[in-house]
Amino acid sequence: MIDRRQVTLGLAAAAATAATGPFGLGRASAASPELVAAAEKEGKVVWYTTMIVNQAVRPIADAFMKKYPKIKVEFTRAGSGDTALKIINEHQAGRMMGDVFDGTATFSSVMPAGAVQPYKAAEAAAYPDELKDPDGYWTALNLYFLTAAYNTSLVKPDQVPKNFDDLLDPKWKGQMVWSTVPEPVAAPGFLGNMLQIKGDKAGMEYIDKLAAQKITNMSSSQRTVLDRVIVGDFPLGLMVFNHHVEISKAKGAPIEWLHMEPLVSAASLLGLIKGGPNPNAGKLLIEYMLSEEGQKVLAGTSYLPAHPKVQATIPTLLPTGPKPFKYTLMSPKIVDANLKTWIKLLNEKFA
Repeated sequence: MIDRRQVTLGLAAAAATAATGPFGLGRASAASPELVAAAEKEGKVVWYTTMIVNQAVRPIADAFMKKYPKIKVEFTRAGSGDTALKIINEHQAGRMMGDVFDGTATFSSVMPAGAVQPYKAAEAAAYPDELKDPDGYWTALNLYFLTAAYNTSLVKPDQVPKNFDDLLDPKWKGQMVWSTVPEPVAAPGFLGNMLQIKGDKAGMEYIDKLAAQKITNMSSSQRTVLDRVIVGDFPLGLMVFNHHVEISKAKGAPIEWLHMEPLVSAASLLGLIKGGPNPNAGKLLIEYMLSEEGQKVLAGTSYLPAHPKVQATIPTLLPTGPKPFKYTLMSPKIVDANLKTWIKLLNEKFA
């Protein structure tokens, strides 16, 4: 059973609380001179990241090194699963090479392995409670919102589905595609969302009907799913990132995303690796990436910032933008408690 109290629908209230509360006041930087000096003495920080290198990692690393020229940023990019496996292997071997990690599912794997060092970043004070761990094990680096998208050349305006029940229309049988990677930001998260908003009994009834629609499973990324919709292989794609749709639209792709509420939301969680070789430089990089300055760099790469005072490049992508939308936040606690159940359900009903 999902703990409903852990689910938050709507970011506006939390963001407003953060903006008006004692931690809502902006600061240029929370890094103390002592931390900067210790980090500069280490001279390097190693970041294990799930973000796209040229789109986000290089701009963030370059901005950090411009601000702190005595500290070099080295990074390794992989998916959440591979990043977690790398950290766990290094931890078990007693030869930790990384200092900082991120990812939507990385934390849930490395935390039980004892490979996370708690660190209450000063910059995290500006974030709403739902976007940070009270003990400092993680803070949200950026946000993701997933929904359905359709090919505007294949789906006429009067045929566009408006809600989840519309997906059960017989005309969409065999016409939808989704990613089945075992993460909350793919098909398992869609099923979890249905169970949450409809309840267990009605949610299972809906899932049985959806399974009869014969959705095409892809074991690749959400980006690949979206590309298949864009080229016309499928008129509808489920669980695609709304910011990916906007990036493709800007390049002329015939694609649009749907405000099919509540959307599924997840955060990429940023944390400090236990036993890393450069702990102070790791803390400084975390402080920078969570700061307004660092979050503005991130926003400039078309990722969605988690800092409540930093706007996205395209404001409509956020629920606090000019076109607000409801969403279900897949918090680490919810994911840890339910992801295996959702994956099992996916395999049983949609294989």
